[in-house]
Amino acid sequence: SQEVNVEFEAHSISDNDYDGIKKLLQQLFLKAPINIAELTDILIQQNHIGSVIKQAEVQEESGEDEDEDEVFGFISLLNLTERKGTECAEQIKELILSLCEKNCEQSMVEQLDKLLNDTTKPVGFLLNERFINVPPQIALPMHQQLQKELAETQRTNKPCGKCYYYLLISKTFTETAKRSSKRRGEGTQQREELMFANAEEEFFYEKALLTFSYSVQEESDSCLGGRWSFDDVPMKPLRTVMLIPSDRMNAIMDKLKEYLSI
Repeated sequence: SQEVNVEFEAHSISDNDYDGIKKLLQQLFLKAPINIAELTDILIQQNHIGSVIKQAEVQEESGEDEDEDEVFGFISLLNLTERKGTECAEQIKELILSLCEKNCEQSMVEQLDKLLNDTTKPVGFLLNERFINVPPQIALPMHQQLQKELAETQRTNKPCGKCYYYLLISKTFTETAKRSSKRRGEGTQQREELMFANAEEEFFYEKALLTFSYSVQEESDSCLGGRWSFDDVPMKPLRTVMLIPSDRMNAIMDKLKEYLSI
């Protein structure tokens, strides 16, 4: 099989990206009770920020161009504080708090609750989704562009500009069985290594103020193409929530530049 060299390019978000964005949001949220239709509508309405990734114009050999508009990824931001009262913003906060309660110490639940509900310090829910075959290099220009748009939005007082915190939900996974770690309790202190479906999100994770992970094994029924295994090591699909102070974004962008510059 010959290798197909696919070029991707970014475009601003428009109405005809509805289905593509919705599909990528479903890949993130799986069966979580989130009004994804409403979320998609909001992201399309606020098209002064965010981009979609599409395939660059291909030579017109094949003559079939019905899916030239296919969305391979997108980046955008839902300002949870500004969109307070919309069903999807409230559901996202509820989801994250209830998962935090199941997976974390009470003190962290209280801290997160306080941060999500402090209207003086807006929280931006950062969405950066793409299909698994899109290389992580694309993340660098996408994030840089989004940061530019957010700065511009703040300057012109358009909705969505100012964030004190960024909230991310990353698609992550760990090995299901740590082999032979049962022996005499050794290896219990060995933290399971977290792997990121979007490789660059590890840099966000390193700078996060708080993080926790939860399993989505029950709801993922291999919807991401193939069983989750690498080199035949079975993987447990997770989601990792992180909250990042906005003043750490520049440092994260520098890291992305260092690792993802082509």
